Amino acid sequence: MLSVLAISNYRSLRNLVVPWKGLNVVTGANGSGKSNLYRALRLLADTAQGRVIPSLAREGGLQSTLWAGPEVASRNVRQGVYPVQGTARKKPVSLQLGFAADEFSYLIDLGLPPQGPGSTSAFRLDPEIKREIIWHGPLLRPSAVLVDRHGPVVRARSHNGLNVIASDLLPFDSVMTRVSDPRNAPETLVLRESIRAWRFYDHFRADADAPARQPQIGTRTPILGNDGADLAAAIQTICEIGDREALDAAVTDAFPGSALSVENNDGRFQLWMEQHGLLRAMAAAELSDGTLRYLLWIAALMTPRPPALMILNEPETSLHPDLLTAMARLIAQAAKKSQIVVVTHSAKLIVALADQPGCHSITLEKSFGETAISGVKPVDLPRWNWPGR
Repeated sequence: MLSVLAISNYRSLRNLVVPWKGLNVVTGANGSGKSNLYRALRLLADTAQGRVIPSLAREGGLQSTLWAGPEVASRNVRQGVYPVQGTARKKPVSLQLGFAADEFSYLIDLGLPPQGPGSTSAFRLDPEIKREIIWHGPLLRPSAVLVDRHGPVVRARSHNGLNVIASDLLPFDSVMTRVSDPRNAPETLVLRESIRAWRFYDHFRADADAPARQPQIGTRTPILGNDGADLAAAIQTICEIGDREALDAAVTDAFPGSALSVENNDGRFQLWMEQHGLLRAMAAAELSDGTLRYLLWIAALMTPRPPALMILNEPETSLHPDLLTAMARLIAQAAKKSQIVVVTHSAKLIVALADQPGCHSITLEKSFGETAISGVKPVDLPRWNWPGR
C-alpha cells in the first residue's frame, strides 16, 4: 500500500507530497489540481509499461507539462507587491514523480538532453530519464537503496553493496522494462508487476452506442476493461469465481428489488436486469445511462482479482444523487481488499465516503498557481527528499 505520493514540477504540482491511507478521497474546487494529480498517477503507472516518455509526448512534451510559474517567488511577489517576472533558470529542467510504500518505494527524475551549442540531435527536446531509484521502506536513505539508475548506469544491491549490473541504458529506457532481472534485481521485477496491476477507471461510456450495451464474445473476465465492453462477461465471472452474494447485495442496495442475469447466446454474452414493477427483464441496451454506469462500477469494484491500487476519477458522473450513498458503501467494501483513491467534486459523495470507516480526505487548493493540500502545513507532511543527479 502506498503511504506517500510525491510530485515535483508537474503542471500545478510544483512540490506536492500527499499522504495516503487505504481509502482516499481527493477533492477541491475546479482548477485546484485534481486532474493533474490523477494524470501524475497515470504517468507513474506508465513507467512500468515503458510508456512514460510517449505519454508525456501526448500531453505536449515535457515543456508543456512542467510547472509554468517562476522558479522562485518571494513573499513580495506572492503578495502582489512586485509583478511576476521570469528570470534566468538556475536549476536543471526536472520533472519528478515518486511514491513510498512499506515494502518497495520508487522515484523517477526526467529532464532534457544537453542543450549546448554542440548538440545536433533532432531529439533535443525529447525527455530523458536522469535518475531512478528503488528502495526498501518508506524513507529514502543510502542503506535502503536496492536499485539506483544514474544516467546509463544501473547499480543493484547484493551481499557486498551496490554493484553495476548495466551500463548502457538508453536515456528513454526505464529500469522497469530493461533491468527486470529476477536474479540481479528481483525488486525491479516485483515492483514492475505490482504497478502494472494498478487500475484506472474514469468516464465509462453509457451512450446509445456504448460497447457495454452490445452483446460481446464472452471470456472469463476477472478485470473489467477500461471501456466496459466486457461488462456482461465481468458480471458472469463474478458470479462464478467471485462473491455472488455480495454482487446481488450491491445491486439490491442501489436498485431495490432488482437482479442481474447474463444470457449466453452461442458464446455472445448479453446482460439483463430485472427491475421491481416490470413484467420483463431489460437488456443492457435499454437501461438508462445512470443505471448502466452504476453496473459498470459494480463490475469494476467487485473484481475477483483485487489490485494493489485502484484510482476512480469522478465516479459520480451521470449518477443520480440518490445513488451516491450506495456508491460510497460499494467503494468502502472494495477498499477492504485494495487501496483506493477517489477523485471527485461531488459534495454528496464526499460526505457519504466520509461516513465510511478509515476514510482519508484530501482537499486541494491553489495559491499563486501552485497546488497544495488545504489546512496542512508543510511540517506536518511526510518526509520526502529528492536526490540529486
